Amino acid sequence: MSDVVLINSFEVAPGDEAAAIAYWERAADHLRRQPGFVETKLHRAVAPGARFLLVNVATWRSAEAFRAATSDPAFRALVGPEMGRFPHHPGLYEVIRN
Repeated sequence: MSDVVLINSFEVAPGDEAAAIAYWERAADHLRRQPGFVETKLHRAVAPGARFLLVNVATWRSAEAFRAATSDPAFRALVGPEMGRFPHHPGLYEVIRN
C-alpha cells in the first residue's frame, strides 16, 4: 500500500497568523511522534487575500495511521481548544500520477 497525503487548508483571520503557526507547530510536534507519520510541511499563501493563508501537506504511511493519531485523546486535548479559531479543511489523498 502507498503512503497517503494529508492536505489541510487553514482559514486564518488577519492578525492571527503567528497564533495559527504556533497552533500548527504544537499539533505537528505531537504528530511527528506517532506511528505512521512520515513528514509534514506548512505552506503560506503568497497571493494577497487568499482564502487559505496556511496549507499543511503531510505524508502518512496509511489512512489508518493518520486516523489513529488524530483520534487519540491526547491529540484532541492538545488541539481542541483552538480548533474553532482556525477553521481547517483536511483531506487524505493518494498519489495517482507522478
